[in-house]
Amino acid sequence: MDSFFAVTAPGLEPFTHQEMLALDYPAASMEPGGILFQGDQAALYRANLHLRTASRILARLGNFFYAATFPQLEQRLASLPWERFLAPRQPVSLRVSCHKSKLYRSDAVARVASRALDQRLGAPSPLLKPDDDADQASQLIVIRLAEDKCTVSVDSSGTLLHKRGYRQAVAKAPLRETLAAALLMASGWDQSAPLLDPFCGSGTIPIEAAMLALGIPPGLNRRFAFMDWPGFDKPLWQSILSQTSPRPESHPLIQASDRDAGAIKSAQANAERAGVAEFIDFQCQAVSSIQPPPDPGWVVTNPPYGLRLSEGKDLRNLYAQFGNVLRQKCPGWNVSVLCSDSALLGQMHIKLDTSLALVNGGIRVRLGRGVVNTQ
Repeated sequence: MDSFFAVTAPGLEPFTHQEMLALDYPAASMEPGGILFQGDQAALYRANLHLRTASRILARLGNFFYAATFPQLEQRLASLPWERFLAPRQPVSLRVSCHKSKLYRSDAVARVASRALDQRLGAPSPLLKPDDDADQASQLIVIRLAEDKCTVSVDSSGTLLHKRGYRQAVAKAPLRETLAAALLMASGWDQSAPLLDPFCGSGTIPIEAAMLALGIPPGLNRRFAFMDWPGFDKPLWQSILSQTSPRPESHPLIQASDRDAGAIKSAQANAERAGVAEFIDFQCQAVSSIQPPPDPGWVVTNPPYGLRLSEGKDLRNLYAQFGNVLRQKCPGWNVSVLCSDSALLGQMHIKLDTSLALVNGGIRVRLGRGVVNTQ
């Protein structure tokens, strides 16, 4: 059994843990920054394919060995089975962090790691700079020294997992797919009741909702770093893919709208690439024009807030109008609103639980959750 770590954005650990329990990873344990779990190749492949809220899946290569000198570190690193994950001369990227350790210079640790890697594989591995926003061609290796104990991990995902492959067209201030999936989970949406997003932007929330309700794995149409490992088991991967079972025969009503025609055009194009366009009703309209169905459902949305789009602009009227529209047209509906400013949420005059703190694009935000009152 190997050890793996599902890395998450701040605040998303409980949702990834919830996903892993649903995917039958009973021993998965929640830690700051992600979920630790154990398993075989199939467990690793399934996690990359199915997890909607994780950023990447790391395979532990060396876990908590002691290293207080550079010779000691090089010896221990050179003894690790790098050949399981790398071929000689394969480009790599090293991400090193040092905390409360005698070896405190990350650049020096990286040089030692590079020498140890070349020694083990018998040929030099070209070093490239890590770039989370790139479609990375190099194999990322993560080395962490904390209190003289070293953990070495190999990234199995490659391009970050929020890049599903469908979002090529984006509106302003796009929401990451992993965060959108977490919002849907946090809202308590039951995947059968109607869902409404009146500030849909490039469509991330409704697209993620459709994929979730239809049972479409988020990693279905993308490549992963583990596919380039020497031990990649293609028949096993194909077998796991064959077990996915989308459910197009029963799907909820999903309405998505935005007053920006360009945003709606982008959202529709993204939904087409995701294969869910026929399951989402897109409309170019202001929030005051929404026409929700009579049966109660969920409003899950990410409206504009000043720090992202309109710094210095007063958005209080927008939120007050949004609250009025919800009371008039969505009485009894569940509502979840992502926002950086609790004062803006207060303008809605809907009782909201704002205890869930998250990060969106480097901005601290809160998810306001509640039920739309009628007065």
